[in-house]
Amino acid sequence: MADTPVVLISGPRQAGKTTLVKQMADRRMHYLTLDDELTLLAAKEDPVGLIREHDYLIVDEVQRAPELILAIKKAVDDDRRPGRFLLTGSANLMTLPTVADSLAGRMETLRLLPLSQSELHGGTANWIDTVSAGSVPKLGLPLTGSELTETVLRGGYPEALSRATVKRRTMWARQYINAIIQRDVRDVAGVEKLDRMPRLLRALAHASGQLSNYTQLGGKIGLDHKSVARYIGVLENMFLLARVSTFAVNRLKRVVKTPKIHFIDSGLLATLMDLTPENARENRDRFGTVLETFVYGELLKHVSSGEGDYELFYYRDHDKLEVDFVIENATGDTIGVEVKSTATIKADDLRGLHRFSEAVGPRFKKGIVLYDGTETVPLSKHIRAVPLSTLWGH
Repeated sequence: MADTPVVLISGPRQAGKTTLVKQMADRRMHYLTLDDELTLLAAKEDPVGLIREHDYLIVDEVQRAPELILAIKKAVDDDRRPGRFLLTGSANLMTLPTVADSLAGRMETLRLLPLSQSELHGGTANWIDTVSAGSVPKLGLPLTGSELTETVLRGGYPEALSRATVKRRTMWARQYINAIIQRDVRDVAGVEKLDRMPRLLRALAHASGQLSNYTQLGGKIGLDHKSVARYIGVLENMFLLARVSTFAVNRLKRVVKTPKIHFIDSGLLATLMDLTPENARENRDRFGTVLETFVYGELLKHVSSGEGDYELFYYRDHDKLEVDFVIENATGDTIGVEVKSTATIKADDLRGLHRFSEAVGPRFKKGIVLYDGTETVPLSKHIRAVPLSTLWGH
């Protein structure tokens, strides 16, 4: 805000955007929320007049009235002072052509996701920065076994974390999902057949971390593959899930190019899968799916706050050898990350990392197997077993 006229904080509902921006609301910055129906009506009917009334303005949930964007553009073009407008959005506004074109060069977008484990446990290190620098990540609060399982199933939404029991967290998550479908999806996308959306979400939950087959998904709920693709795009714009692309460069000829779908928050995924701490202990495969989502969410948060410029991918070749996550930096160096829900690691668990290392050659800097333990152990020249608890280390 010190050097940019418009700042947009985007992220899912209930991640903490309003709590954050209200701290900026003082005598200089006026606060408006478009969740208020009267304010929303004013924004839609007379956007220029509403913007003209305020010199410095916070607009919460701006995606509900895209008409305001052109009014903000005009105000900024007339007066380029930095820090004039602070916006929040629970949908990815940059997918709207009018927004991307109107505010190019005038707005900076920051992403606010649910709470990271570093925030919850007082960790200060950025895991990706640390690993990229060639250092060994330090252990945070050591969580293993049942403690790790419960942490993963809780996720990072502040409201869910404030609930004392699994039952109360589950109730909150179900109501949260229903509210998003009934209001936000309708507002932002105008999606037809909303009754199919809960069933699609459940189908997606059980396919989380797998290659996305839209035809197969649609067949389960009575939608064609084009409708499934469009619905998934809407859910992605609402920050509920993300498509993760395969890592591919020209030198990698034997790779699969289908994206994977990952939910952003492991707590929401656990609710959609009806996974509790009790049945997670009995069904390690289902827990492994949620754990992979948990790691994906944590890595996304480290990407957002890192000093470096990183992208997340996955790797899979036609022999079905995989690496769960590939972190690539701006110079093309890569780190492979495997996620294991067990406390022991077998030689077979390293096959994907070895294949990926061969495929990218000198661009492969290190392989990491995140596991349910407390010791960092070298497994080969460039591969280490690293505790999951380092993700929130100091």
